Amino acid sequence: MRVLVFNCGSSSLKFRLLDMPAERELAGGEAQRIGPPTALPSQIVYRVGDQPATRIEPMANHADALSAVMRLLGETPGMVPEAVAHRLVHGGSRLDTDRQVDEAVMRDLEAVRDLAPIHNPPAIDTLQACRSAFPDLPQVVVSDTAYHRTIPVSAATYALPRFMREDLGFRKYGFHGISHQYVVTQAAAMMGIPLERFHAVSCHLGSGGASLCAVQGGRSVDNTMGYSPLQGLVMSTRSGDLDPGLTLRLLAHHGGDADRVESYLNRKAGVLGLSGRSADIRDSLNPSGSIPVQERAQTTSQVYLWRLRKYLGAYLTVVGRADAIIFTDTIGECVPDVREAVCADMECFGVRMDARLNRTVHPPCDVAAVDSRVRIWVILTNEELSIARSAFRVLAPSCAA
Repeated sequence: MRVLVFNCGSSSLKFRLLDMPAERELAGGEAQRIGPPTALPSQIVYRVGDQPATRIEPMANHADALSAVMRLLGETPGMVPEAVAHRLVHGGSRLDTDRQVDEAVMRDLEAVRDLAPIHNPPAIDTLQACRSAFPDLPQVVVSDTAYHRTIPVSAATYALPRFMREDLGFRKYGFHGISHQYVVTQAAAMMGIPLERFHAVSCHLGSGGASLCAVQGGRSVDNTMGYSPLQGLVMSTRSGDLDPGLTLRLLAHHGGDADRVESYLNRKAGVLGLSGRSADIRDSLNPSGSIPVQERAQTTSQVYLWRLRKYLGAYLTVVGRADAIIFTDTIGECVPDVREAVCADMECFGVRMDARLNRTVHPPCDVAAVDSRVRIWVILTNEELSIARSAFRVLAPSCAA
């Protein structure tokens, strides 16, 4: 089955065509600069087989991008998809499993449109455009929150009045589930441990968002993100954990302007807010400039790493006898200083890193010392493949019938 995976951003559309269940990539790429005109024209950067290329395409919206991608794939024999899978960032309580799309699912999608105002609307609009243009193609929606549906009530429940929890849906949902599920599955397979017996802490450390996931028996039992992706770790521009009283004071200070406060906490806080210069933690780990600039960079890196170490220690306790710690995404895969600092002095949990291996890593790779009870894996994430796997699981029974 040829499964076409779409991963929507606010102004981009990543795509990948995979032959399932062989998991062979046939084509892939990204439609860039979708929407209002920018200094550079909108374009599709892609590859079909091993041939990379770029095509200038006017794309006023994601429906235009979808049409352009489908035309592009149709130019090469054997590249026409037999099914389409879409990533949804926030499925809420309505979409807590991967689902084949029908009218009932479309109603559920509209109900969760505003839960992730930057990511959900373009994904839903692309899905709707795809249904209209290609009504005979089966489609599956895969939610980033679905993997975390196994988080127990004790971890998912906020200490709030009942009407807030039940009527307003205030609970922990967790995010980055597609990535966490992929690397956990990969690590278990490489260690030869059945997934249902695999315990780990997965560290998705991106150059933008970041989260840790506690995993027992291959299932998510906690995630540092919560009702929204704002909770948890210090991220590039997100604050992570805050005292709610601080948020209330900010609201009062800005005359109750919730949008302004949300913008501060999501787009101007985190590493950017701490350093005052850069949203990339790599710039604070290796700072240059005046002494005050270097001092701010040192504070930034210390705060960033402290939050990481605190949650890693907590999640190792939650997991119990962990088999592995897994690092993935841009910072987790490419910055050995972060991995080394986070795992330092964790012998009490059975964690010891091989510093030389950590510096010369070629993922997938285990960088733990020989005598470390807990293995330390660096694994390249592959969200599109994970989405294709989920879509194939949903569709395979109906195809067989």
